[in-house]
Amino acid sequence: MLQRASLLIAPICLSTVACSYIAERLPGVYRLEIQQGNIIEQAMVDQLRPGMNKRQVLFVMGSPMLSDFFHKDRWEYIYYRRGEDGDEQEKRLILFFNENEEIIGMQGDFKPSAKPVNRPTQQATLEIPKRQVDKTLWGYISSFF
Repeated sequence: MLQRASLLIAPICLSTVACSYIAERLPGVYRLEIQQGNIIEQAMVDQLRPGMNKRQVLFVMGSPMLSDFFHKDRWEYIYYRRGEDGDEQEKRLILFFNENEEIIGMQGDFKPSAKPVNRPTQQATLEIPKRQVDKTLWGYISSFF
């Protein structure tokens, strides 16, 4: 009895594996674009400088993907993307901190630029003219008495 059941189970398992293998390679099958982790751009890495504290790094880079409990002096930023056409892209950046929580080094797919970054700001300063008021509300009320 056990031998007959195993003869039935083996083809079912093999056909299930074969279906998933064939379904991945069929043309016209929709493949979902998957993005995981932190988006890392060269402009963000160019803003990092030795001596920056962890709060400044959080402002520039966002929260790290991996912050190990046993290695509190190391933050890892990982970005993974698999497109519809099957191409995969993975970027890594590892930041190392000293005991004062300041950057002492970095490792990964990015190199910081040697010169400071001057990014144009999107903010604008407007000058609002001062309001010309003849009398205040209190002035109008007190003029009745």
